[in-house]
Amino acid sequence: MTQPPTLTDRGPTLLAIARGAVAERLGLVAPPCAEARWLEEPGATFVTLHRHGQLRGCVGTLSPHRPLGEDVAANAREAAFHDTRFPPLARSEYADTGFEVSLLSPLEPIPFESRAQLLGLLRPHEDGLVLTWQGHRGAFLPQVWEQLPDPADFLAHLNQKAGLPPDAWNDGMRLSRFTVTRFQEEVGVGSSG
Repeated sequence: MTQPPTLTDRGPTLLAIARGAVAERLGLVAPPCAEARWLEEPGATFVTLHRHGQLRGCVGTLSPHRPLGEDVAANAREAAFHDTRFPPLARSEYADTGFEVSLLSPLEPIPFESRAQLLGLLRPHEDGLVLTWQGHRGAFLPQVWEQLPDPADFLAHLNQKAGLPPDAWNDGMRLSRFTVTRFQEEVGVGSSG
């Protein structure tokens, strides 16, 4: 009897799906991708693209609402071609673009009484955060702690991402945390086919 794959065993398949979805859109040969039942289970992911050490796109979903395989493929295409911070990925960029897939845990609300208490509850380098308040929403993956290791800075930048002033604070703000299982490929593993 075969054992189901562990989360870490799923990385190569998820990365192949992400790269393949972008390759197909560019008219390139997609890398082979294994089929597996666990890809049909609901999942929430972010797909991040890097090129020459710089962010090239990042799009994802915070709550599972479609099969995991479909979520990765859709988010890869969105990150490559529809992240409004960047022009659509060109065919000439594909081969030296690195793909990263972050598989999200369920969102967990963080109860807090004050900004100071919230800052003390944050787990740097572990927590991804979602902030919501009066129609504003922003989310950071745990990877953002690498650039913003101070909890106060992290929260200030999350406010800005949500369209709020960095020092905005209101007791009605809601924050949720999540963790990720992160899979990265080496840059340049794709075919320029």
